[in-house]
Amino acid sequence: MANVDRPSGFTPVRHLNGMPWNGKARMYYVPVGNATALFVGDAVVSTGSSDATGKYAGIVAYVSGGGNIRGVVIGFSDQPYLAADTGDLYRNYLPISTEKYALVVDDPDVIFEIQEDNVGSDLDADDVGICADIAVSAGDTANGKSGMELDSSTADATTAAQLKILGVSNKEDNALGTNCKWDVLIVEHELRSSTGVA
Repeated sequence: MANVDRPSGFTPVRHLNGMPWNGKARMYYVPVGNATALFVGDAVVSTGSSDATGKYAGIVAYVSGGGNIRGVVIGFSDQPYLAADTGDLYRNYLPISTEKYALVVDDPDVIFEIQEDNVGSDLDADDVGICADIAVSAGDTANGKSGMELDSSTADATTAAQLKILGVSNKEDNALGTNCKWDVLIVEHELRSSTGVA
């Protein structure tokens, strides 16, 4: 059976030590200057600043170019101490130029599931253990899911890249081939010293 084409960015699945993902995330500040809409499952980068209190570090959407990322968005809020947007309880994405807060999985030891984009060719079993970058596509405003995927064309055993490919996600409806979902570790992470070289 063919894999379903359903990109949704990064989905946290477990920790590197084998424990299930425990739902932990940290609140970050999204400034009004964020020029790209944010979706659940999107990778983000630090701004080098914070909100007015200095308690919540600033982030913006990762847009391109490789390099370190801070983590992955799993929700939005209008207040830093509440994991919900009281102005819109159904908010599933954050439009551009909208000042809010975002819950981000920033633990560098969390393993994520992500779909490959199949650009160039499909990844295969020999690609397990090498690195690849993120392919950025716009998210879906209807369901709030990210459009980010694993960039198949950047998979390389000798070059630094953002994601370490750990293996095919072990699910009944997933197999090698087009639209395969992979388990990956973010190795070019702002909270990790690794360069991401395979």
